[in-house]
Amino acid sequence: MIPASDIAQRIEIWQIDSGSKLQLATTLSNWRPSVTMRLNASLASLILSSVALIGNVRAEEEVKGDAPSPSSAIEKPTFTPTTLKAPFLEQFTDDWETRWTPSHAKKEDSSSDEDWAYIGTWAVEEPHVLNGMVGDKGLVVKNPAAHHAISAKFPKKIDNKGKTLVVQYEVKLQNSLVCGGAYMKLLQDNKKLHAEEFSNASPYVIMFGPDKCGVTNKVHFIFRHKNPKTGEYEEKHMNAAPAAKINKLSTLYTLIVKPDQSFQIRIDGKAVKNGTLLEDFSPAVNPPKEIDDPEDKKPEDWVDEARIADPDATKPEDWDEDAPYEIVDADAVQPEDWLIDEPTSIPDPEAEKPEDWDDEEDGDWTPPTIPNPKCSEVSGCGKWQQPMKKNPDYKGKWVAPMIDNPAYKGPWAPRKIPNPDYFEDKTPANFEPMGAIGFEIWTMQSDILFNNIYIGHSIEDAEKLKAETWDLKHPVEVAEEEASRPKDEEKEAGTSFKEDPVQYIRKKIDLFISLALENPVEAVKTVPEVAGGLGALLVTLILIIVSGISLGSSSSPAPKKQAEKGKEKEKASASEAVSTGADNVKGGAKKRSTKTSE
Repeated sequence: MIPASDIAQRIEIWQIDSGSKLQLATTLSNWRPSVTMRLNASLASLILSSVALIGNVRAEEEVKGDAPSPSSAIEKPTFTPTTLKAPFLEQFTDDWETRWTPSHAKKEDSSSDEDWAYIGTWAVEEPHVLNGMVGDKGLVVKNPAAHHAISAKFPKKIDNKGKTLVVQYEVKLQNSLVCGGAYMKLLQDNKKLHAEEFSNASPYVIMFGPDKCGVTNKVHFIFRHKNPKTGEYEEKHMNAAPAAKINKLSTLYTLIVKPDQSFQIRIDGKAVKNGTLLEDFSPAVNPPKEIDDPEDKKPEDWVDEARIADPDATKPEDWDEDAPYEIVDADAVQPEDWLIDEPTSIPDPEAEKPEDWDDEEDGDWTPPTIPNPKCSEVSGCGKWQQPMKKNPDYKGKWVAPMIDNPAYKGPWAPRKIPNPDYFEDKTPANFEPMGAIGFEIWTMQSDILFNNIYIGHSIEDAEKLKAETWDLKHPVEVAEEEASRPKDEEKEAGTSFKEDPVQYIRKKIDLFISLALENPVEAVKTVPEVAGGLGALLVTLILIIVSGISLGSSSSPAPKKQAEKGKEKEKASASEAVSTGADNVKGGAKKRSTKTSE
């Protein structure tokens, strides 16, 4: 995450000088002092409170990060490498680097040999959060907000034809997961498979695992299927994907694909999704046998209207289309307590003229009006008029009634023809041979840990590995999590606005800022409410500035008039100076006599 100080530096309008005035001081200096003070105070308050809010969030996160680790008194099992055998089984023992190779693939527009697309680093280490087993190490993503890629070749290619495929691995989100992927890819076996060049362009057979960003939270299961007619590959995405578990415990994800084309996804050993490759993926594995004939056109005389107005119907003679919907209620009489001479509103007797009101600049002050309190105690005030009522003779515009259309032929659709691209693959579970496993992800959170990877054909062996590892560590992690909570711990802040609006807004802002630094468009799509709020804030600031300038410009004519009056006085003085002495004496006498008489 980005420190609040860095965020403030990136927003130029938030920069405040030593005098606590914004860079708009030059413009504001021409405004009325009261307007300037109010705008300066409002903007400064808004800015300082926003920076303080972000600072508080960072401070809280730092405090949480320094929290003591769970009690070490909980007895933990010790890691022992498994004796199980599989086409690929990885527990990240000390010789892991002989199998795994970080990607050195370059960016597509790279002009340098060291301009790598994947700058994220990897490490193998024990968990630093809720470690449930002594000596149990895993592959860890080390950098936040970075692209990571690493892969390992299988000892022999895995051919799943006619077999059950089992893919299982642990994911531990030590810093939770706000936006990022934690899925694996089983890569297609081919001569071009080079671990050092592994990237998102490397062809894969299966993609499986959790992925979360914003409101999107799912466990992916995607497989690439080859069209037997064209030879082209197409991604098939599982429908209605289950949600991933987002916590700091070790979570076990299992995918089982059987030769009968059925599949199952398990999370922590419990089935969360069952389906079939032939029915639960989009686009479907097999195209339709028939398609609409693109050459077929709807006949010009085709009638689409199922019902029409009755052509034989006529308007009744007594049907008056001009009769109004409402008429005056002639039977209504004025209530006895109606106060004809009382106005409906009166000047507010408690309103006072503002101290800074200038009649010369602002015009004559008039108090605001309020509803006449006398009117609330009676039926009404002012001139009384008879109310309106619904006209009993009103019928409105006449329209002919609808009848079934005798010429209706039904909805038109083009005729069907055999699909020239049709094929039928009854065994899509016979995936193409797989030659490697890879993690190619982008994530905003670091310290995602992968462990105990099983790829093979035995459900029984995968369950045995689970019993040796996850079944032992998971209860310990749960106990540590419980032990790390204070006894008087308050209810954890909810993720909904109703439960904790402040925390909800903070999380949204953090996510938006993090995403915007990587991809502004994706940030707007993922957290549109924050983008809209920032837009509204910008508009508000612009309106404040524009309104202030308008106030300043409207008050500027007054000094101009005063200057003109000053010039007139100077002219008058000059004309008096060239007048005769007798005239001056007479004028002075008149003035003195006037003052005396007053």
